Amino acid sequence: MAAAGGKRKWATPGMVVQVRTRRPGEDGASMVRVGFTTSRKIGNAVQRNRARRRLRACVDDVLPGRVKPGLDIVVIGRLGTRDRPFSALKDDFVQCLKKLDALDNGEHGTQGFTS
Repeated sequence: MAAAGGKRKWATPGMVVQVRTRRPGEDGASMVRVGFTTSRKIGNAVQRNRARRRLRACVDDVLPGRVKPGLDIVVIGRLGTRDRPFSALKDDFVQCLKKLDALDNGEHGTQGFTS
């Protein structure tokens, strides 16, 4: 919820990504937290679960070691998430991270993330 109120979001055909930087002193200041959501606009429960699994796999491929620590990231599935080629989903996610200035420039090293 806090990431949604942060007003830092970017939309692509495959997903919407929201990013929030945690304040100093908040829990998990050195890790990246990731959440996934899909609405009924995507389809029935089976289709929503498939879209979430695809988003989770995309984030698992792209995220480790590439994102600044201390971020909360929410990945929102869209109708195009279900049928979009996986490589295009990964490109969408990287594009969102670039636009939201969430990619790490290498000075923080490898950090953990939770999803």
